[in-house]
Amino acid sequence: MGLALGWLGERLARFLSRSTHVHGIGPATRPDRLLASLQPGDVLLVEGNSRVSTAIKYLTQSTWSHAALYVGTHLASAGGDSGHCFIEADIVDGVRSVGMDEFAGAHTRICRPVGLTELDCRRLTAFAISRLGNQYDLRNVIDLARYLLPTPPVPLRFRRRLLALGSGDPTRAICSTLIAQAFQSIRYPILPITDTRNADRPDCPGCIEEILRVRHHSLFAPRDFDVSPYFQIIKPGIELGFDHRTLRWDDTPLVETSSVS
Repeated sequence: MGLALGWLGERLARFLSRSTHVHGIGPATRPDRLLASLQPGDVLLVEGNSRVSTAIKYLTQSTWSHAALYVGTHLASAGGDSGHCFIEADIVDGVRSVGMDEFAGAHTRICRPVGLTELDCRRLTAFAISRLGNQYDLRNVIDLARYLLPTPPVPLRFRRRLLALGSGDPTRAICSTLIAQAFQSIRYPILPITDTRNADRPDCPGCIEEILRVRHHSLFAPRDFDVSPYFQIIKPGIELGFDHRTLRWDDTPLVETSSVS
C-alpha cells in the first residue's frame, strides 16, 4: 500500500506542478531589485501558477501559495551551490536550493523577521540547509488534489487543517512547514497560540502577561508569514529609494468606449 501511495503521489505531484495561467494585476518586481532588497532569514512569498497553487490559495484564501527562505551566501559557506540563495520545498524535487531565476516573473512579497542577531540568522539558515534532499510530503499532495474541484465542499473552519493531512514524517516537508520548523528551532514566533494569565507580581497585582505556546508546524501556510505581527513587509520599490517626482507620466487622454443600447 505504501508503494502504491508513493507512486500515485509522485504522478499527482508531476500533474499538479504543471503551470496554468494566472492573471496578474500588476508587474512583477525585477529580479535584480528583489535580490538587492533581501537579507538572510527573509521569507519570500510567491504567487504560484501551478495547479497545486490553486488548491493552496483556495484553502488558505490567500494570494500566496509558496514560500522560500533566503539564505544568501550562507549556502555557499556550507558547501552548497554558489549560484543559489534560497531553500524551498518543491513538490517534485523535494527540499532543494534555487537561485533568483526560479522566481523571475512571479509576484512576490518579502517578509522579514524583526530583531534577529547574526547568530540567529546562521542557526535559522543552517537548519534549512541541513534539510536539503528531504522529500516533499506526497500524501499531502493527495489531500490537496481532492480540493481542486470548482467548488470543493469544504467549510471555512476546516480548510487550514486540510493542509496538515500529510504523513507527518519528519523527513518530509511542504514549503511553509519547512520554514516554520526553521523559525521554531530558534524560538522565533510566527503565529503562536497565546494564553493570558495574571502576572505574579506584588508591585502590580492587576498586570496581565502573555504566555506563548508553539503551534504545530504542519498547520502553517505561506500567508501566515504575511499576516504575522512579527514579520515586516519589505517592498523593493520603496526600500531602494522612491521619489514620486521622478516618475514619467503619459498625459495622452484615454478614450473610453461605451455601448449604446
